[in-house]
This record gives sequence, structure tokens and C-alpha cells, in this order.
Amino acid sequence: MATTDGTFSDWLTQAGVAAERLTVEQTAVLQAAFCFRQRAGTDYYSTRMLGHFLLHCGCGLPVAQIARLLAISRPTASRQQGLASKEVIQAAHHRMAGRPHGKLLPRYAGPIAEFILSHPNASRFDTLEFIERTWGVCVSTVALHKFLKKYGLDRASRAAVLASTNDAAAVEPEASPPAPVIPAEPPAALPPGQPVPLPAPPFSSRRRNTRGRSC
Repeated sequence: MATTDGTFSDWLTQAGVAAERLTVEQTAVLQAAFCFRQRAGTDYYSTRMLGHFLLHCGCGLPVAQIARLLAISRPTASRQQGLASKEVIQAAHHRMAGRPHGKLLPRYAGPIAEFILSHPNASRFDTLEFIERTWGVCVSTVALHKFLKKYGLDRASRAAVLASTNDAAAVEPEASPPAPVIPAEPPAALPPGQPVPLPAPPFSSRRRNTRGRSC
């Protein structure tokens, strides 16, 4: 479906999108996206919001075309494709906070490890919020990645430890069954009137060791 708006057509042409190959629904979505860019601008936050919408609205456009329409790189668009809306807002909030300040101290490793293990699905922005809320320290995502990798708390290190633990459990030999307990034989019955023999005292012999006095 061709459009009569020359500016909209130029936008599609610059992105390498053939207007005649778009469906009616795709053209309507892109017209609304173009109107949004005209009104909101092309700054980082507007582009991030519009990109998140186009990547998740189910319009059927390839990721490469969306990246060209937004004037961002293909790898950047691919990374944003797997983000949730909460993570997009957290990323924008983290960027609005300005230049990161402060540093991660070694004594933070224990509480951060406890937070990560108790929240396995937490994103890096959730961890940054936990650090800022707990110690009032604002750090960058790069500093957080290096800190987690140093103490073995990043996803790759945790996955490697889990895999090695599972492998060790798989090759561990099975424990041998316990030996059967053989019951002791009951003592033989004594004839009536016979005295019960007493056991010998420990470390002594039944024989008399002392010699009798010689005449």
C-alpha cells in the first residue's frame, strides 16, 4: 500500500523499507510510529520507547528493518528484543540518573550474593536498584558486571558451578547396601541341676598360674 505523505515515504526509503510490500496493518503501525517520532522527537528515551513497542507489538517487521527505522544498530535492537517493559524503564531511569558515582566495596559481595541467590530472575537493573537502595551507591552496569565476575556471581560462573555439581552427582557411585545382620545363636540349654558357668574375668586364664608350695 503506497502512501501519499512524502515525508513518511522518505522515512521508509531511508530505512530501506519498500512501502508496496507492507500490509495495511503494518502501514498503519508505521504511520503511527512516524507521527510519534515527529511529535516526541528522536532522543534516546523516545527512540527506546518506540523501539520497544515496534519490537513487541507483533507487527511482523524484521528486527533489521526496525533498527534502520529507528537509526540504531542491529545488535542493539536484538538486545532490546529480549527485554521486558520494566527493564526498559529501569534502563531509562538509570541513564537519567547521570554519571555513575561511587564504587563497589568487597564487603558488598555477601549481601549482593544473597540478593542474587534469593532472586534468581532479577535483572542487572534490579541488582543496581538493590545496591543503590542498600548503600546509596550508584554504579554503572559495566562496574557491576566486573564485580560479579570477580566474585563468581555472574550468570556464566553460576551456570558453570551448577553444571559441575550436576556432573559430580551423576558420576558418584551408588552406596553399597549394608551387610545383613546375623542374629546371635541362643545359648545351649543346661540340664536341670547343673550350675551356670561363670565367664572368665578379663585378661586372666582359667588355669591357676601360681605354683603350689613344694614340700
